[in-house]
Amino acid sequence: MILFRKFRVLLLMVFLVACTMHIMIDLLPKLEKRAAGADGAGGGCQCAQHPGGESQGWGKQRGRSAADTGWPNKHTLRILQDFSNEPGSNLTSHSLEKSAATGDKAESGRGSRPAAAAAGTEEQRRRTLIGEASGARTVTARGVSRLSALFEHPLYKADLPALTDDDTLFNVNSDIRLYPKTTANQGWHNEDGNEDDSSPMTESTPESYPNWLRFHIGINRYELYPRHGPVLDALLKDLASLRITSVAMKSGGTQLKLIMTFQNYGQALFKPMKQTREQETPPDFFYFSDFERHNAEVAAFHLDRILDFRRVPPVAGRLVNMTREIRDVTRDKKLWRTFFISPANNVCFYGECSYYCSTEHALCGKPDQIEGSVAAFLPDLNLAKRKTWRNPWRRSYHKRKKAEWEVDPDYCDEVKQTPPYDRGSRLLDVMDMTIFDFLMGNMDRHHYETFEKFGNDTFIIHLDNGRGFGKHSHDELSILVPLSQCCRVKRSTYLRLQLLAKEEYQLSSIMEESLLRDRLSPLLIQPHLQAMDRRLRLVLQVLAGCIEKEGYANVVEDDLAGDKASHRSNGHR
Repeated sequence: MILFRKFRVLLLMVFLVACTMHIMIDLLPKLEKRAAGADGAGGGCQCAQHPGGESQGWGKQRGRSAADTGWPNKHTLRILQDFSNEPGSNLTSHSLEKSAATGDKAESGRGSRPAAAAAGTEEQRRRTLIGEASGARTVTARGVSRLSALFEHPLYKADLPALTDDDTLFNVNSDIRLYPKTTANQGWHNEDGNEDDSSPMTESTPESYPNWLRFHIGINRYELYPRHGPVLDALLKDLASLRITSVAMKSGGTQLKLIMTFQNYGQALFKPMKQTREQETPPDFFYFSDFERHNAEVAAFHLDRILDFRRVPPVAGRLVNMTREIRDVTRDKKLWRTFFISPANNVCFYGECSYYCSTEHALCGKPDQIEGSVAAFLPDLNLAKRKTWRNPWRRSYHKRKKAEWEVDPDYCDEVKQTPPYDRGSRLLDVMDMTIFDFLMGNMDRHHYETFEKFGNDTFIIHLDNGRGFGKHSHDELSILVPLSQCCRVKRSTYLRLQLLAKEEYQLSSIMEESLLRDRLSPLLIQPHLQAMDRRLRLVLQVLAGCIEKEGYANVVEDDLAGDKASHRSNGHR
């Protein structure tokens, strides 16, 4: 009996010692951080380190423990908001990851390592041309902006019908959930409770909201954002320049994607650079094992806007300091533990994902600068639910099997009889998406999404465009099968395609000028731009064959005459 009591006392003592050590481990980083701040030796705050010494400092610290690097108390860690759990959610993938050369840019972001003199000269030239990527109208070398002229064309001036409460995603006057602080993830606020100068609000009027929230409340039944207005350009500038306060990995997919939170509580999805602009998809790669390209995400947004679809969430290119803007601000232990210094003395990390997240597939900076795409989040699913639809022309994602549409030439007749493709504009929207994918060579359109509030009478959101612009030397005609089988197109789309085929509005020139506004310009090499002109002619040839076979009235649906609301009730011929 005495031995049993001694054993219980011993267990209690072991338990108390373990609890004490656990508490000490949690408190040690904060105590050391305060001590460092009091001494003034290291400044205490990592964000105050001189930019030129960041990479070197990280190299010296790589042998230290997590406590030495100021790792936060584990009780402050929170489960991050997911982009979407749907199979077709924003920028999810089934990609094959390959380690490849990272960015060739010598210029860096604010506070980063100084660039070489030649690169500085190039940066000055680019800033003079594009106005520091602020969204100002671009002037081409010949002094005439084709992009501005395009957006002034009558085809880009059509007005929307009068919007009702049922046509807007949010009712700003009554929906108090749109208050910026309440829509933000509370786990990402400053831990010290201090608000910086860019606190997202001082009053509750829509004009005082941060740009990401103004983007959200501007979404309606017909578009993600308007053709003209200051919000879009301001949001793109935010994505490329706002201070990053938190970073974590996004779950799902085979490649690494990061969720970034900014100082104004907005969030975006970061896709790091995987390969250079010049690398083409290897000819033996299946479409489902293709690379995902950060520059394709940015270019797809610009193409979508030029086609006047406005169905791709805003995306901007950004040069990120991996040390200061990812490692030092992340609250994701799994991500933080994967940072290391390569033999070339570059900062690298690989994160965690289903496949291809290892030291062999690490993402490395030069020495700690890496570029990537930053895509604005859509509204939280708790506030604006989205419905995921299987693309009728989805590929089989099998090495040997073919999908039904690949073997049945009359497959479209079945689709036309199936809701929601048997009425309204949904089938025509799929044709728009088909043309969009063909122009950039994207074979990976397995799902798409719509906002539930608008039912079936709304646009398709064009998400996950990272597999576009993989091959400029090959035109994948199978992407056009939906268009050739159905022989249907909107009149507005048909007229814009014809317009972009003209010399004065040449698609490649318009795209090149539009992409100059991005800070990672040039994003596409000339062969990709020229390929778009070639593919545009192929689309017009397919439509010309349809019109010759079935007649103009049976192919081209007039969506320009009268109220758009009247077209929502029209059935397909």
